[in-house]
Amino acid sequence: MSEFRLIELILKKLVVFLISILSVMAFAKVGLTTPSLAQASSQTATNWVNQGLKLIQQNKLKDAIAAFETATKLDPKLAPAHYNLGLALRETGQLQPAAEAFYRAIQAEPKFALAYANLGAVLLEGNNPQQAQEFLQNAIKLEPNLGLAHYNLGLVKEQQQDWQGAITAYNTALKYSPTLPEITYHLGIVYLQQSQVDQAIAAFREAIKLKPNYAEAYYNVGAILFGQGNFQSALEAFRQSALANRNYANAYYAAGLVYMHLGQYQNAQIVLQSAKTLYASQGNSQWAKSTEELLQQAFQLSSGLSQ
Repeated sequence: MSEFRLIELILKKLVVFLISILSVMAFAKVGLTTPSLAQASSQTATNWVNQGLKLIQQNKLKDAIAAFETATKLDPKLAPAHYNLGLALRETGQLQPAAEAFYRAIQAEPKFALAYANLGAVLLEGNNPQQAQEFLQNAIKLEPNLGLAHYNLGLVKEQQQDWQGAITAYNTALKYSPTLPEITYHLGIVYLQQSQVDQAIAAFREAIKLKPNYAEAYYNVGAILFGQGNFQSALEAFRQSALANRNYANAYYAAGLVYMHLGQYQNAQIVLQSAKTLYASQGNSQWAKSTEELLQQAFQLSSGLSQ
């Protein structure tokens, strides 16, 4: 792989991921105990919802799902039960059941804007942007100041490569949710897609202010600086990215590329070996192979200098 191809790849390897602003946190897996309706009869559906929320706080996601499901059976018209069930199911990666739960929440409460917004997000994750957009627009119609809906709509526009539409949606989301770093991060991604480098780097740095351990934002700052030939500043950005997330292979790879340009081949070998190990452990064989190729170049160049 040529050096220029590597530069092109690092500038294009922008990590864009969907983040649910109102999603539940990640919880440990525990044994699932589903109460029968006979056992549940002594408690109301609302009590089961409250119990599910407490179980979430105790890091017992599976038991929380069971509690929310019991609540929906006791009272199929209780919208919060379906809604919280949808959040929990989405957190476990069960997108179709989550979408169904959010839809049932909307059927129970047709003006439940948050349910529309989260249903839109799940549909987008399921690669159905057109339907996602429809539900997100319904959410905004019901609650125009719902930052989550505008943010998710921005993600839809970004996926559709409607860059101006995405910028408009993200800026509106910032108006109502100004402290959420994901919004400014994705603004940076869109600006970068339009080659508006100054705006992009400013947006990424704003995301870092809001979230100091934002590994992806540091990485993209570094990628821009690298492309500008500002190697020392790029190296510092990649170092910060790795400190923010020690399992973020891209940061190590990028740092290795910088060291190669600086002629520091032994340092390059150290970070590239870390990148290769991480890529392999994460099942990313293509980038593990690319890293191995660069690692061999670093070794050969280092050996040449030592002779």
